[in-house]
Amino acid sequence: MNLLVVGAGEMGRWFARTVAAGTPDPPAVAFTDTDPSVARDAAAELSRSTHASSDESSARAVPTDTEERFDVVVFAVPIPAVEAAVTAHADRADRALVDVSGVMGAAVDAMADAGPDLERVSLHPLFAASNAPGNVAVVADAPGPVTDEIRAALAEAGNDCFETTASEHDRAMETIQARVHAAVLAFGLAAEPVAEEFQTPVSAALFDVLETVTGNDPGVYADIQATFEGAESVATAARRLADADRGTFEDLYREAGNSATVPTDGEDR
Repeated sequence: MNLLVVGAGEMGRWFARTVAAGTPDPPAVAFTDTDPSVARDAAAELSRSTHASSDESSARAVPTDTEERFDVVVFAVPIPAVEAAVTAHADRADRALVDVSGVMGAAVDAMADAGPDLERVSLHPLFAASNAPGNVAVVADAPGPVTDEIRAALAEAGNDCFETTASEHDRAMETIQARVHAAVLAFGLAAEPVAEEFQTPVSAALFDVLETVTGNDPGVYADIQATFEGAESVATAARRLADADRGTFEDLYREAGNSATVPTDGEDR
């Protein structure tokens, strides 16, 4: 199997590294990126991680306008670029299209339009690459032996791959990403410095989460906020709390507690 990974950033590298390590016959990997130096760095990094010698590197960089063909084309691009990337590169795939962009409705539709006769799977690793392994959402729009092999490699690396639908995933991301990030960042904007001895377990945990969220690429978070609704509802909820009298506040407190209950298997998600 040979792969073309479109987008040589964090998730593209994670995907290539994980699949290369988890398949019995590691694939040949090519990276392409709008920044050629990033693609070259990704190829060199993967070759080092697989202990390939310089004359038998397991990965290489190719230009964005390459006319080569590959068994699988993988899209690991920012959310706003996924549809354009699929349109530009899907015709280089002979067997399968895969995306790890983080939005599923748009990606699934774009891949179905561009490769109706190909295997198609959308994946969303619900973690930063440095925190792998973890949960991976899977929409198997048109599965087959090639994408099954890829999913098996992810599972072999310790990831929990669970199937969902594009609509269920994107709806969940409105809370899991857009609302969570908005709430954490709003706290960071509102918070003032306090001495360590004043911290409570709750405040310390929230400051830790704030540090985690703000230690990444702000562009990624901007893309999430632009793609998934949710931030406005957080602002509305904060205003409800700020304006509440005692009785209303207690009602809102209980309402918030009910919202924190996570459905178990068999309940509506």
